Amino acid sequence: MTWAQRLKRVFQIDIETCEKCQGPVRIVACIEDPAVIRQILAHLSKRESADSQAQLPPERAPPQSNLFDDA
Repeated sequence: MTWAQRLKRVFQIDIETCEKCQGPVRIVACIEDPAVIRQILAHLSKRESADSQAQLPPERAPPQSNLFDDA
């Protein structure tokens, strides 16, 4: 049993099928060196936090609909 088949069997992770088009996926690399894995995950973590901050809209107060109404 390949490691891809084990992932599918144990964790229901199908890495051999594209999530978007349901077509076959070709595996081009298998990274097993722990130091390289940590480096990649650290880079992705930094990028993810920068992306999430960049996507936030500017802060502002809630609208005051009755501010100028004559009551």
